[in-house]
Amino acid sequence: MSECTLQQSNNPLSGEILVPGDKSISHRAVIFGSLANGITKITHFLDGEDCMRTVEAFREMGVSIDVHDTTLIIKSKGVKRLVEPDQPLDFGNSGTTTRLMLGILAGLPFFTTIYGDASLSKRPMDRVVNPLRQMGAIIDGRFNGSLLPIAVRGTAIKGINYTLPVKSAQVKSAILLAGLLAEGETKVTEPIPTRNHTENMLKAFGADLTIDGNTITVTNKSDLTGTDVHVPGDISSAAFFLVAGAIVPGSEILLKNVGLNPSRTGIIEVLNRMGAKIQIVTEHSTSGEAFGNVRIAHGSLKGITIEGEIIPRLIDEIPVIALLATQAEGTTVIRNAEELRVKETDRITAIVDVLSTLGADITATEDGLIIKGQTPLKGGKIASYDDHRIAMMGVIASLITDGEVTIDDTSCIAISYPNFFKDLESIS
Repeated sequence: MSECTLQQSNNPLSGEILVPGDKSISHRAVIFGSLANGITKITHFLDGEDCMRTVEAFREMGVSIDVHDTTLIIKSKGVKRLVEPDQPLDFGNSGTTTRLMLGILAGLPFFTTIYGDASLSKRPMDRVVNPLRQMGAIIDGRFNGSLLPIAVRGTAIKGINYTLPVKSAQVKSAILLAGLLAEGETKVTEPIPTRNHTENMLKAFGADLTIDGNTITVTNKSDLTGTDVHVPGDISSAAFFLVAGAIVPGSEILLKNVGLNPSRTGIIEVLNRMGAKIQIVTEHSTSGEAFGNVRIAHGSLKGITIEGEIIPRLIDEIPVIALLATQAEGTTVIRNAEELRVKETDRITAIVDVLSTLGADITATEDGLIIKGQTPLKGGKIASYDDHRIAMMGVIASLITDGEVTIDDTSCIAISYPNFFKDLESIS
């Protein structure tokens, strides 16, 4: 436990922050580098706890991975040379590691057991397990394989045509990864596009991949080859400072190396629609991933409705968007975000509890939130729910509260943003 008490400084935020590496891309870079034959160099890797779980899993399966700060060198002989782990794999709190690795383990010729912490052990895995079983995977675990711990008896699997019933890039990615090991074609259709980092990575490593509208097709015809990957900054991490700059009077912040993949930039669109003073200063791209510098300054905001196709493009940013909405004039309504209920915690419940404690006028709905602004926030004691994004939301809220904010445990922030407090201090 790492209790933290924070006091509003009344100072505007000013300066520059180099945003840490994107968590989703870091996971996938390690996965594809480990499946590929040859050497993969990853730069600006996010060395948070979740991504290191993926690193350790592949080390257990015989892959050489050297970590030097935020640079990784992966030496692999390809997916066919992976070996059976000597012990169960501990995935900690990482849902991404769990769901994506299930897709790989399903088609490998050996037995694996995976487990995680108390929070991960409550998260639903049947959304991945069910389609993998349709491919012929042999998977078992608690509640018929829907909860960890889970055992996988790797076997020969076959491609399927699958339409996603949930808006989840993790489910899409798990099936596509299994497709790399499956006989025949694997097709995944998503009614609403989700983040496309897996497709970009498949192309970069030389997979046999085709994309037709919202349908992605992959086969096992092409072996993956090691390549260099630069990880852009995580826009989900940048979002906390984008909101801080927008709500703390007198602030102006430059966020550098922010990932600007169109499947992830919903937070920037929301800030624009609410009237925030936000500007993309420069933009570049590498391996199909756009990134650039973003400037944000304090200004007046207005409430909006957030729903539909934009939701998958900002699902992880909704906690801090809810905080943003408390400082906007009028009402903000968030709909179609039921996926929040199966994150590290039930984030809809957590958001309402934390922000209500701090004086917000916020109501939960089955699939979202109703936030009435503009509301002055007060101090109080809040819970992090052992969820990094809820904890960081609480820290940013403390910048504008009238009184101290005490958070029961901030250690979970290291999952995605190990230098969060250091970066905050640098602009305070």
